[in-house]
Amino acid sequence: MRMLDKNFVRANLRIVRERLAARGGDFPLEELASVDSEWRSVLLRAEELRRRRNEASEQIGKLKRAGQDTVSQQARVKEIGGEIKLLEDQARTIEEHLNSILHSIPNLPHASVPVGRDEHDNLEVRRWGTPPKFDFTPLDHVDLGSGLGILDLDRAAKIAGARFSLLSGAGALMERALIHFMLEVHTREHGYKEVCPPFMSNSASLFGTGNLPKFAQDLFKVEGTDYYLIPTAEVPVTNMYQGEVLDGDTLPQKFVSYTPCFRSEAGSYGKDTRGLIRQHQFNKVELVKFAHPSSSYDELESLTRDAEEILQRLGLHYRVVVLCTADMGFASAKTYDLEVWLPSQNRFREISSCSNFEAFQARRANIRFRDRDGKRHFVHTLNGSGLAIGRTWLAILENYQQKDGSIVIPEALRPYMGGLERIERK
Repeated sequence: MRMLDKNFVRANLRIVRERLAARGGDFPLEELASVDSEWRSVLLRAEELRRRRNEASEQIGKLKRAGQDTVSQQARVKEIGGEIKLLEDQARTIEEHLNSILHSIPNLPHASVPVGRDEHDNLEVRRWGTPPKFDFTPLDHVDLGSGLGILDLDRAAKIAGARFSLLSGAGALMERALIHFMLEVHTREHGYKEVCPPFMSNSASLFGTGNLPKFAQDLFKVEGTDYYLIPTAEVPVTNMYQGEVLDGDTLPQKFVSYTPCFRSEAGSYGKDTRGLIRQHQFNKVELVKFAHPSSSYDELESLTRDAEEILQRLGLHYRVVVLCTADMGFASAKTYDLEVWLPSQNRFREISSCSNFEAFQARRANIRFRDRDGKRHFVHTLNGSGLAIGRTWLAILENYQQKDGSIVIPEALRPYMGGLERIERK
């Protein structure tokens, strides 16, 4: 399926209606069809007037060559020109309305996505590992981090407010080590090219990835500017190629980026208020791909496996679920969530989302590729967390905790922590 462009919706309205119905919600497809019909009607009227103006101009030329008066004919041509101008202005206004409707409609789910009403209808695909067994009641990451003196939420609140954290000592070291470890694995072994993008984006870039205009309330905007703090590296990395045409032979292109991420968490008040699960600022290593449409779903599978390997090397029990139609993100055509086991909650929690957006983002950002015949097509864009650093940090604390409150460092991470094997109380 392609992103909802006018021609596609017009030719496939029944299919679009059925696929969006699987997402749930109320989408203005009837209004879209009506406005589209009005827009095309105005364009046809303007085209008919242009044809009549051309015929009248030809007639004026003939009359002039015959030495006849053309004043009345010229007045009519001028009058027609004014009518055309009015119709063109009307068409632009209608098209803006049409586009605003299109921009509010999400991507179509891929045919393989399970139909469901909420997160309870997501389907588990596979699991890896087993949950740790304790001969004591496991603590959560807040009690563990506070007890070790490596996590201080009170001082973070004093500095900034709720939903911020302050890491220190071995806690700060482990945050930095995780970033380094993930970047090393993805660049040296998985073939991604590292980029360090701006940590702010303009509104055009956020429109391209589907964050604007629908999700403006989730963003932090810099007052008096067109700058927003990025909610994820997906935004700047995807928009590297905004308005460009790529060589099809270079696809797929794979990028990895570490950035801080900033989210207002609008509408999430009362959810996950304790600890690091849902923060206004957090670090993340992001994977982004630009793929050929014929292979983008193979690329989604490999991207998901790349993210999984980080969890495997860290020895963290997790599962992979495919999100149902109602639980997918606005721009996604198909999404896998990686969920890590948290002993304190006795449940899996999301640590990465890996999505194929097909041409949805590429159409908004105008990112195309040229095939060997010289024809231009929209690329397919994909991205996934490889991984969210804060959630990986807290998962290590909870899964590797010891009875005395210390934390064993996973072996894969020790080289990035100067050989430190355990975080203990000082």
